[in-house]
Formats: sequence, structure tokens, C-alpha cells
Amino acid sequence: MTGAGARGGGGGGGLPAAAGARARARFRVTGGVQGVWYRQSAAEEANRLGLAGRVRNRADGSVEGVAEGARDAVEAFLRWCRRGPPAARVEGVEAEWEAPAGEGGPFRVER
Repeated sequence: MTGAGARGGGGGGGLPAAAGARARARFRVTGGVQGVWYRQSAAEEANRLGLAGRVRNRADGSVEGVAEGARDAVEAFLRWCRRGPPAARVEGVEAEWEAPAGEGGPFRVER
């Protein structure tokens, strides 16, 4: 995975994509991100941005997910992931751009 600020096409060979073009990013957030309402807050933010996808806890204490929608909305969501909700202590966000899968909303929390 690459840093959340990484640019590249949504599976288009690394070419920049237009801001409104559909994009998909698989992400992983590390730090103090479990037990602080991170997943629910992420789902609320993603839905506010009109994104589809999902988020879940991992056994290693990180949070992972996938977000799909307008490229600029996915980028805004990844910026939010670097902050998270007030109680979160985000240490890092990794994101990997993928080809859009046509996933529909709403964005959801997986258990």
C-alpha cells in the first residue's frame, strides 16, 4: 500500500484521474483506532461524502476498509482518516488505489 496522499489513477496505470471520476481506495489505519468509535465515525463521514464501501477492525488493532465514489470524495475521506474522531490517535494511513468495482452505498461497518 502507499501513503494516503499518493496519486494515481483508479487502476488506470498510474495516470492522474479527474477529480469527479469514480475511484476506489483500499485503506488501513494504525494507531489507537479501536474502541474510540473510529469505524462508526468513518462510516458517517463516508456516507456524508456519498461514498460506498465498508470498514472493519483487524486483529492487529488497526482498522481497514475500502471506499468508492467520486475521486475527490475518496481523497477527502482519506484526509479525514488521518484525523479520525476526537478520541482516536491515528499513527498512519496507508491507501492503495484500485479499479472501481461499481460498489453501491451506503458505506457500512462490518463486525
